[in-house]
Amino acid sequence: MYLTETHIQVRDMARDFANGAIRPVVEDLDRDENFPAELYAEMGTLGLFGIGVPEDMGGPGFDTLAYALVMEELSRGYASVADQCGLIELISTLLVRHGSEAQRSRWLADVMSAKTKVAYCITEPEAGTDVSGIRTTAARDGDGWVLNGGKIWIHNAPVADLAFVLARTDPDAGHRGMSIFAVDLHAEGVERGPKEHKMGQRASQVGALNFSDVRLPADALLGEEGRGFHIMMSVLDKGRVGIAALAVGIAQAGLEAAVEYAQQRKQFGQPIAEFQGVQWMLADMAKDIEAARLLVHSAAVKIDRGEDATKACSMAKCFAGDMAVKATQDAVQVFGGSGYIRGFEVERLYRDAKITQIYEGTNQIQRMIIARELLKNGALA
Repeated sequence: MYLTETHIQVRDMARDFANGAIRPVVEDLDRDENFPAELYAEMGTLGLFGIGVPEDMGGPGFDTLAYALVMEELSRGYASVADQCGLIELISTLLVRHGSEAQRSRWLADVMSAKTKVAYCITEPEAGTDVSGIRTTAARDGDGWVLNGGKIWIHNAPVADLAFVLARTDPDAGHRGMSIFAVDLHAEGVERGPKEHKMGQRASQVGALNFSDVRLPADALLGEEGRGFHIMMSVLDKGRVGIAALAVGIAQAGLEAAVEYAQQRKQFGQPIAEFQGVQWMLADMAKDIEAARLLVHSAAVKIDRGEDATKACSMAKCFAGDMAVKATQDAVQVFGGSGYIRGFEVERLYRDAKITQIYEGTNQIQRMIIARELLKNGALA
């Protein structure tokens, strides 16, 4: 087995937390769309945020494979909670790789403990998959900057304290004219839009942020000016592994619910699990989940080895997202009419799965990336 004792311990800790702390409240969170601040504070104490932050920077120092294991187990409890873990991992990785010592000292510990709620702001009305379409600007003003523009569909926007915002600092330089800024969301000129009411993962707070002449100090710049696009791209592979693992967790929860229900539900005098049609559905779910899990783990290991992981991460994200939608759809089918009713777990899982085909780059874009890598490096690369 390629999992080390540490991997197994981390996975089991996340699994126990999902079973003991997340599952008992998941239906309430989905119904009420609440932000579970107390749950996140407990996760921060356990070290379930900032999993890859090195020990000498105050983190647990785990690898990408451990991160994938945690994301799957948390998502098996509730994908919205895993989504928060993924967001904090992304922000922590940005700070570790590109932040100054002063920026890390100021923010990293509070981000990992969930004391500071964070957002990562890229998407705009004309810039989703096509990041080159962003219109938000940061113009120099003395020693600092002035930020103007707006972002939509931003995770944590309704509740966040600190945002990392991709903005144009040189309108004529294309991808090389973008920079990332740390923005205090309580500052003058920041306006939050209403919370969006989503189809799934409803406890993940999503909304818009608007910036009107928001003044930023010189040290708000993350990394080098003009390197924002490169910095953003540098964390995408790890982000896609996280979403792929989250999709596997959703599907695994659906399979577990379907197996249990098929053994209990009786029709024609016997459990429906005795019917070959149901058995084949369960078998297909199980093999596809395992295939997705292995793709996720393979991609994570490539990142940890320092290999080019772009194709592997896109394959994992694309396959796992499509698989999660199909697996939860089949779980609903096993439940029959009950699966279509609010309050049954598989109904929520089906709704939660859909977004995994969309965020961190749509699965259509993942296919384009895979094909590009094949044509550039060959099918055996």
